[in-house]
Amino acid sequence: MSNRLEKEDSPYLQQHKENPVDWYPWCDEAFAKAEKENKAIFISIGYSSCHWCHVMEEKVFQNQECADILNNNFIAIKIDREERPDIDKHYQEVYQLLNNRAGGWPTSIFCTSENKPFFAGTFIPADDEAEALQGMGFQELTTLISGKIKEKDNDIFKNAEEIQDHLGRVSHPTQATMLKEDFRKNFMLQVKNNYDPKYGGFSSSPKFAHASTLNTLIVVDKLYEDKSAASMVKYTLDAMKKGGFYDLVDGGFCRYSTDNKWTVPHFEKMLYDNALLCETYTNAYLHFKDDSYLQIAKDCADFWYNFMSEDNLFYSASDAGSEGAEGMYFIYSYSEVHKLLVDNGYTNVESMLEEMSVTKGGNFEGKNIIRFENGEVPEYFTEVKILLQGLRKTRKYPFCDRKIQTSWSSMMIKSLFILGQVDVKYTARAQASLVVLMQTLYVDGQLYHTTLIHKKPKVKAFLEDYAYLAQTLLSAYKFTQNELYLIDAQRFANSALEEFYRNGVWNFSAGEFVTKAEIYDNTYISEVSVMLDVLFSLGTLLEDDKYSHFAFKTLEYNSYELGRKPVHSPFMLSQTLRYLKGDRVIKSDAENIKNQSNELARISYPFVLYKHSDENGYMICGDKSCFENTEDIKSIDGLVTNSFE
Repeated sequence: MSNRLEKEDSPYLQQHKENPVDWYPWCDEAFAKAEKENKAIFISIGYSSCHWCHVMEEKVFQNQECADILNNNFIAIKIDREERPDIDKHYQEVYQLLNNRAGGWPTSIFCTSENKPFFAGTFIPADDEAEALQGMGFQELTTLISGKIKEKDNDIFKNAEEIQDHLGRVSHPTQATMLKEDFRKNFMLQVKNNYDPKYGGFSSSPKFAHASTLNTLIVVDKLYEDKSAASMVKYTLDAMKKGGFYDLVDGGFCRYSTDNKWTVPHFEKMLYDNALLCETYTNAYLHFKDDSYLQIAKDCADFWYNFMSEDNLFYSASDAGSEGAEGMYFIYSYSEVHKLLVDNGYTNVESMLEEMSVTKGGNFEGKNIIRFENGEVPEYFTEVKILLQGLRKTRKYPFCDRKIQTSWSSMMIKSLFILGQVDVKYTARAQASLVVLMQTLYVDGQLYHTTLIHKKPKVKAFLEDYAYLAQTLLSAYKFTQNELYLIDAQRFANSALEEFYRNGVWNFSAGEFVTKAEIYDNTYISEVSVMLDVLFSLGTLLEDDKYSHFAFKTLEYNSYELGRKPVHSPFMLSQTLRYLKGDRVIKSDAENIKNQSNELARISYPFVLYKHSDENGYMICGDKSCFENTEDIKSIDGLVTNSFE
């Protein structure tokens, strides 16, 4: 029989509706029942494509003995971290406080009946597996906790009060630092210390893409002609696209690589990763003029459009596993690929298999992930890829989380606008998606965070939603010169300032949980840094100093941390360089700007905005004055560069 989660929209909560656990969603009813019956609260946080969340469900939440302990002694609450990131951020802070290290998912929190946390874990195995790991299993832990709660163990309640008191404190930087270009030198030193010179990237396994770091390195190379920055970017982008971490067959990037070589991925695909990497590869193509980067960007955008969208709205994620095992949809046996090539008339089958890294022993659990070790994709693969896609069509596609999120969707739409500078079909897609996103998640003057397609949104927007949507609207304005986009961007920026900003400090949420916004580019670019981009752009385009003032106060507030650890906040560093160097604005007739977008995109200076005017040619301006005019579009790059001398 289904539990209460049956009535929830979240795909993740729906995955747990048949558990024997008597789950509650996050609601007043659950907390009222806990207080009335004096029961401890167990809070489990995860998301639909999380591998270890699935494992914990299978081993623990589908285990009748575990369920009985929870049902008899606890009020159990399930939360989708993507639907309620404010709640997740709060409990990640709890985990950090109790364990002195960052948490992860699934997150397992135990609280008193008054919802005051006293224990935090991540994946907790069943008792038999815990014994093998020499740790405490779920049944043993929950039995121990429930006993202490019934006994009114003073230590637990005292601990919970201390934690609750600590969570209410807000820490502020002890000092500010003068903003200066030398922050870039510290950034480069820290990036080089993290860089993997053998395989590219900025960590060991598990290896993530760090798109924000790559984009900022491109900015550094543009500003300072830094050969080491260029080398790290190109080597990493080349390594990531060889296959594995990047899916050469369908397109799209996986969440991370489990090895240092980018060969064996964790096969889940997230919208934000693909949006940011689509932008990164497009930027790299425009800067380094490598056609292979453009192809990756296009394939990435096409994958999400063809596999992960509906009615011009983008799904949030697809799972790593299908048919009961991780990667089953993505991998191939030697025999099936060999037969496929022979049956389709290829004569040099053995050499083709070797080139595609398809062997009898395999490169993933006896089977094969398609990969070109030399980094070059041969011409025959255009046809072979279609044949390999045909094999995949006979398999069950991984579960797709069809949740639509304002922030993540905005990232992809922005990337499509940037890609549209090279191919206008992506501009058309971006505009169509932006219209539907606004219709779906901006309802009766209220912006919302998430919903399912054709469902009414319920969760109000957080700072990241306002920030990423406003940034995307400014990209839409830049490449179309439709002033309605600029007006909307200003509206959402004003709302964000009013709701989330106080004296240089940005909050992520402002409702039930008031949580401080991130300045680090962790899973994706910090919402605070994105707001800096929005505010600087509005200040320049509208010639309104108030937006620039709010941006400066934000930078000033975070200057000490940024100066010490710029590697953690790459996009904020790029916005600091922007503040110090200044914007350049190209003014021209709107049709000129749209028709010459490809040429304008190749301007080497990274902080360039466009604004339509009655100019016959092109006027080059700073944020307060104009100083050059030309009718030769090819001379603009030099004129912008010379404007700093």
